[in-house]
Amino acid sequence: MTRVDFYILPDTTLEARLGFACRLAETIAGKGYRLHLHAEDEAMARDLDDRLWTFRPDAYLPHALVDSNLLGSEMASGVPVTIGWEGPPAPELAVQAMLNLHPGIPEWFSRFDRVAEIINQHQEVLTAKRECWQTYKQRGYPVKAHQLRG
Repeated sequence: MTRVDFYILPDTTLEARLGFACRLAETIAGKGYRLHLHAEDEAMARDLDDRLWTFRPDAYLPHALVDSNLLGSEMASGVPVTIGWEGPPAPELAVQAMLNLHPGIPEWFSRFDRVAEIINQHQEVLTAKRECWQTYKQRGYPVKAHQLRG
């Protein structure tokens, strides 16, 4: 059964949320998981793509931006992290974890061993992710909160 972790940030900005997403992606990939970052839209996906090049001056997290035309691309199969906003990554990519930055829960979330959600103190994010928390719990998925300090 998919395990769901919520990371709760004290910050209110999108900048802080996406910055933490990059650091969390590095940690998840560093543990050997293939990871898919599910963005809200193409603009957020492209922003994450740029950030993963620059979030740490001394490191780079190999990744590929995918959309419905690129899901089976050679580039995506050769990196530990994919970023998308439309549908799930192609099954042949064997992705094990998803970092969900979309306000809702994609219907295909249960194909992953792990799902991570990031909450910050922005009202729209709080409202959307509270609903996600309740949905996961109502469906019987194990959910754990990680309260982070500033």
